[in-house]
Amino acid sequence: MRLAFLGTPEAAAASLDALVHANHDVELVITRPDRRRGRGSALTPSPVKVAALALGLRVSHRLADLTSLDVERGIVVAYGAIIPEALLEKIPMLNVHFSLLPRWRGAAPVQRAILAGDEETGVTIISLEPTLDTGPIHLERRVRVDQKTASQLTAELATVGADALIEVLASPRLLDEAAAQVGDVSYAEKLSKETLHVTPEMTAALALRTVRLGGAYLFVAGQRLGVERAHASDDVVAVGVVAWRDGAVVLGTSDGAIVLDDVRPEGSTTMTAAAWWAGRRLEDDQRHWS
Repeated sequence: MRLAFLGTPEAAAASLDALVHANHDVELVITRPDRRRGRGSALTPSPVKVAALALGLRVSHRLADLTSLDVERGIVVAYGAIIPEALLEKIPMLNVHFSLLPRWRGAAPVQRAILAGDEETGVTIISLEPTLDTGPIHLERRVRVDQKTASQLTAELATVGADALIEVLASPRLLDEAAAQVGDVSYAEKLSKETLHVTPEMTAALALRTVRLGGAYLFVAGQRLGVERAHASDDVVAVGVVAWRDGAVVLGTSDGAIVLDDVRPEGSTTMTAAAWWAGRRLEDDQRHWS
């Protein structure tokens, strides 16, 4: 099938690779422009651009370049921008969305499923409409959330989604017989810095779910501390107190406690929480977190 592909992050590259290896003719790849990342001034291409060039595909950053293409469908996987209605009228498009629609329409479905404590999520292949993630469903695949981090769950969904996409494209029945979305609608808003702030007012379960998103942080004695891994604790620690218990750094939450495993002090590299504690040498009046 002659296709155009629109995507940007690493999770989208799996679908692009699957399309090529299933012998689909990807005429053009549209991805977001190169960006400056970190402190350097060099521009960095998106993961999809890197994958497309490695596959020998033509790449553009302009949606307008699709208007002159003779393709049967567009494939959209985490492109990162709204597709104009006029373009959808010209090229029918399928979208690989990382949730069980209509739950978690929007920008951060994987992270919101984890934060909400969902037991399962999945991938939905839909026809794209001008409105956000409202299109009819061609195929759905379910995945257990368990204790996976956002990056682990996204990687799994990327693989499941790529396989589901190939299945839909290979089946005239699945392409033709899309069903309307049914169920309660929820929206996956983008994460803010405050979303990733672990606080003593949280339950232990919510604090641990926040850590699994990646980029979580808290403050100890007024200094920011990134939290990369943590686990539940049976210790009894007062809310807002950080304590050293049997070789572990334990934080008191609103309904229990969590143990810090790996942390990243501001301006430093990742280390064990035990190593951070040994170097921090907190006085008694500093053993509080927020």
